[in-house]
Amino acid sequence: MSVTMTEQLKKGLEDVVAGNTSICTISPENESLLYRGYSAVELSEKVNFEEVIHLLIEGRLPKKRELKRLIRLLVQERKLPKPLIKVLKNIPQNANPMDVLRTAVSYMGTIDENKPISTEDTKQIAYSLIAKLPFALMTWYHLSRGQDVPKISKQLSYAGRFLQLVTGVEPDSFDERVINASFTLYAEHEFNASTFCARVTASTLSDIYSAITAGVGALKGSLHGGANEAAMNLILKFKDPQGAESGIIDMLNRKEKIMGFGHRVYKRSDGRSYVMKKYAQELSQKKGNTKLFEIAERIEKIVKERKGLFPNADFYSALAYYLLGIPIPLYTPIFVLSRTSGWSAHVIEQLSDNRLIRPRAIYTGPPQREVPLIERR
Repeated sequence: MSVTMTEQLKKGLEDVVAGNTSICTISPENESLLYRGYSAVELSEKVNFEEVIHLLIEGRLPKKRELKRLIRLLVQERKLPKPLIKVLKNIPQNANPMDVLRTAVSYMGTIDENKPISTEDTKQIAYSLIAKLPFALMTWYHLSRGQDVPKISKQLSYAGRFLQLVTGVEPDSFDERVINASFTLYAEHEFNASTFCARVTASTLSDIYSAITAGVGALKGSLHGGANEAAMNLILKFKDPQGAESGIIDMLNRKEKIMGFGHRVYKRSDGRSYVMKKYAQELSQKKGNTKLFEIAERIEKIVKERKGLFPNADFYSALAYYLLGIPIPLYTPIFVLSRTSGWSAHVIEQLSDNRLIRPRAIYTGPPQREVPLIERR
């Protein structure tokens, strides 16, 4: 079957329905992000990220016994294989942290025994990857800088352990709650670019390691996962709200893209952003320095007035990470650590009712033609 220009082209597959999913959707009524029917915003305020992991992968919120088992599993599985630690030690200090995560996932796939993988095996690999990736990332980060990898408190949640891995300091309950909310809000987002890459890979009957590697590669792109780093660098460009206002107006007049604003799917607002804005404001007050938050708010005001755009999840998440003491190059990797749960759920769902994903394209080249005779000496 040929595909002609008379058929509708949706550039970037915008609004194209490419499959069924019971994992996540955006409510058409109020644009609320839902994980298996639960509001992601409400989940971020009421449960720990471990419970969200279970919800996404197992399809339901865990019972008390199931949650204890999952928490124990994530602690047990965090230990890195010695060959992987050797690989991480050889990755240069100036490497992109996303490349470190991509390499870690791919290398772990080479260690695992080469055998047919069942759905249950895939789930166990998913949990293992979720447990190990924070330690892989921060082992490389600290060792490449000649630092010891911090010891971790056993009492902390998954998100809290990551924050202690970064800063070397056990976070208080509020800081732990902030990073937990961010992990929850980033965990899943329907058929976004990286998730679609993971599902395409899974549809070929490749393994979950390959699918997650594909997801990391897609998320590395500045139009997908890199917006939070760009947003923080933008906020740091300005010394005060007045400077931010004039600077943003200049950028808009030059038709420059303001990172951290607008979204392909949301038309009115991104509810995740306002959760992180609240936390960023509270962190600013807690740290006794509200200047960066005031700058961010002024940027939001100008972009909304001039362009009608709202902040997306990346904008205030970036500021919250900065106030928590997380280095900017680690912002997109945090996205990976959270989204691996969503990717894994989608890989499992794809394999449960699989059909190879193979779209068509509208051909814009020349019509069929004869190959000319070429005189050869």
